[in-house]
Amino acid sequence: MKLKAITAVILAAAAFSASAENQTFSIVEGTALNFTGLNNLLSSPDHSDTLTFEGLAAGSYKTYLSFSSVNLHITKATLNGLDATYLFPDGFTSIGYFNLTTTSPLELKLYGTLTDNPSSASYSGQLVVTAVPEPETYGMLLGGMALLGVVARRRKQR
Repeated sequence: MKLKAITAVILAAAAFSASAENQTFSIVEGTALNFTGLNNLLSSPDHSDTLTFEGLAAGSYKTYLSFSSVNLHITKATLNGLDATYLFPDGFTSIGYFNLTTTSPLELKLYGTLTDNPSSASYSGQLVVTAVPEPETYGMLLGGMALLGVVARRRKQR
């Protein structure tokens, strides 16, 4: 008899548990992407939201991501495991940014707590990504410039 009651309680608790949906955005290199979070903020068991930014080829990218929040205290933000720099963290708002080189896909994880007015809590941000040239690119550029110099010198000698 107790087994049935315990099972019913566990099933009822599982039915009412909060779960956050991860958000996925497609980005294009060199363009700004704006994002917002409004529903089920920080409702996962570890009080976090995960945003994944996809659409870039594998490689290294210079990333600038800024974010802010209202009625939501973001206690920690990581982009691919690296911590954000905070400009203005207090109890009701958080403003921070990342300025780093990382690889694709980009995964932003926000941790925090809601303030006294969770119904009006939100966060927003902007992500700008540019490719980082590989060392071979600079080598080919220098080689091409040297070759142009040789051609120009030969023409001048004729």
